[in-house]
Amino acid sequence: MRIAIVTSDYFVMGETFINRHIEHMFDGETVVICGRSNGQNPFDKPLFTRRARLSLADKLQAPFAALSGALLHGTSRLPFGANRRKLQAWLRAQQVDVILAEFGTQALVVAKLGNDMGIPVFTYWRGTDASRALGSKQRVRSYKLMMPRLAGMFSVSQFLLDNLAKHGIRHPNAHVVPSGVNVRLFTPGPKTPGSFLAVGRMVEKKAPQVTLRAFAKAAAGRDAHLTFIGDGPLLDSCKTLAADLGIAEQVTFTGALPHDEVRKHLQVTETFLQHSVTAKDGNTEGLPTAIQEALACGCITLSTIHAGIPEAVEDGVNGLLVPEWDEAGFADRITQILDMPDRSAMTLSARKTAEAKFDNEIGLAKVENTILNTLCTSPRETP
Repeated sequence: MRIAIVTSDYFVMGETFINRHIEHMFDGETVVICGRSNGQNPFDKPLFTRRARLSLADKLQAPFAALSGALLHGTSRLPFGANRRKLQAWLRAQQVDVILAEFGTQALVVAKLGNDMGIPVFTYWRGTDASRALGSKQRVRSYKLMMPRLAGMFSVSQFLLDNLAKHGIRHPNAHVVPSGVNVRLFTPGPKTPGSFLAVGRMVEKKAPQVTLRAFAKAAAGRDAHLTFIGDGPLLDSCKTLAADLGIAEQVTFTGALPHDEVRKHLQVTETFLQHSVTAKDGNTEGLPTAIQEALACGCITLSTIHAGIPEAVEDGVNGLLVPEWDEAGFADRITQILDMPDRSAMTLSARKTAEAKFDNEIGLAKVENTILNTLCTSPRETP
């Protein structure tokens, strides 16, 4: 079985779930279709970059292709002209049996082409594509039109499938498979008492300012330290805020780090913090990979009742949850953790949750088996 993985940008270090599919799916029998390439190809895979320069003829055809795509399929992003023919030829040359589009927005690009070539197409919903994107009536229409073109779809959380269903977007072959974590690599280490860690882009839906202010209320002057891993537009303002709150000595901002360095931090961290919220534009999480990795490393997770997070964190069992934007409640829970005389039960429960729900080998096998079973019951047509 040879599968084409479709993504927007390649290679992106932080997209561990996509990179895992590219490296390991169907014993590594994978090829990559991307919108943009940064020139890195660490897995040494055959690569096709869609956004090639248009020929003069295609430049003239572009407005008509965009208009017909929008009218008939709800999207103006369908490949056309010489680039479409090149992609078709490449897929045939690579002997691709099935296509997996990472993110629903990428499936819009390739679903019709796959149908025309008799190649089954699946997609994976991960967050923005099934939250913020649904704020556009055109996008909702395009998703609805795409459903009959898909052989099946996956989602990192039930929350995202429910969110799609609220807009009338459903597929009979839909499955929840979290991104998952390598539970053999992400394991608990000796925990540093009073250690807190937040990992992720410093953006609105992560609400790092709320995390900082809550930490300041609960931990200022106590034997506690918070490390932020990640960069983004809110990084500088958060550094200023930490100084203004008088906790600069208790907070470390590392910027973005390689995945292996993140793992080392998680292994020795006692408590993982993630105050995820719904952004003003409707953007939400799916089920954050960082939370799954934190659970695997035995971190007590303090987070919010947001998107698929309650599908991973059980309040009072393997972590604690508060409503979105509940800064006072978040601070109270930090205090509760610091005052907890024995945190071992939550640490053990966190690890057990990861082993039971988020083992990425089990998840990968489920995706592969679903694809194989679907193809067995729906024979591929020869174009």
